[in-house]
Amino acid sequence: DRMNGQLSSTVVPFVSGIGRREEAILAMPYIMPRVVPDQKAKFENDEFFRKLGRECEIKYTGFRDRSHEERVVRFQADLREGHAEIAFVATGTNLALQFSPSADKAPSKEYVDFEKEPGKVHLQARFILNGVCVRWKGWIDLQRLDGIGSIEFDEEKAKIEEQQMKEAMEQATRRQREFEERQQAHRDQMERRAEEEAEMRRHLHQPSPSASSSD
Repeated sequence: DRMNGQLSSTVVPFVSGIGRREEAILAMPYIMPRVVPDQKAKFENDEFFRKLGRECEIKYTGFRDRSHEERVVRFQADLREGHAEIAFVATGTNLALQFSPSADKAPSKEYVDFEKEPGKVHLQARFILNGVCVRWKGWIDLQRLDGIGSIEFDEEKAKIEEQQMKEAMEQATRRQREFEERQQAHRDQMERRAEEEAEMRRHLHQPSPSASSSD
């Protein structure tokens, strides 16, 4: 998904019959970061973000196969449910915006404001775009279904995501270390068992003292 990545880490249990190189590969936790390492630098230097960071024309793109009158009604219904499909006209960038932090809750006035300006709705959404935490802000005319919008770097959310990523990496490192310790303990156990079995075989093949004296 372009807007949001997933982050997870897993550790593969011991598998017998493989070499140490294969063990190391299997042991590596799988992490898909939600954000890039230096979000602010990417936001400031990436041409894609620079374009979207300037105020430009936007429009509602939902239900394009319906009449304009029906789309006006559906747009407001979408907003009250906390979502809408918005496009930046100049770049052709389409965003499925979520105006509520929780999908099952109606958006607050902070994110969907019908009262700030007559005939317009002022909107705000926070999300991850191409690995960068951003805040989308804009307004749309309730009858024309177009308006002005832009994105800005969401420093507060970026710090939260970076901290979560750091904690996930630390957890992955800890699990990796625990995996290696279990693998080493297993190898030590197998070596001790092999030595014990070798020692038992030596004892079995040694002649008894009585047999040596009779000769």
